Amino acid sequence: MSNSKQASGGSLDTLWMLAALAVVGGGIAAFYMLQPQYNVAIRAGIMVAAVAAAAFLFYQTANGRIAWGYLVGARIEMRKTTFPTRQESIQTTLLIALVVLIVALFLWGLDSFLLWAVQLLTGRG
Repeated sequence: MSNSKQASGGSLDTLWMLAALAVVGGGIAAFYMLQPQYNVAIRAGIMVAAVAAAAFLFYQTANGRIAWGYLVGARIEMRKTTFPTRQESIQTTLLIALVVLIVALFLWGLDSFLLWAVQLLTGRG
């Protein structure tokens, strides 16, 4: 089977996606309609179950499998990422703060000089 046929889906995929939307809609409706009877923890549990069921239904479609493959690939790439150490983060933050301070002082000085020059040229001041 070619990738274009696999990714295109069909009417069955449309039904699966509509069912997933209906389940999420039902979960949202239940969350608000059950407000007087149940506390928020139970209603939130119903919402989580509805979202999980909708995710399962969406996975049954071709687009759902493509999205799952993307998430798996992203997780693999994230494991390859190396994050800076605490020392590197502190040094970088301090360097950025120093550069911002220097640029701020430079711009303040430039602004003060230009204000002085304009006042001198216009005779106001």
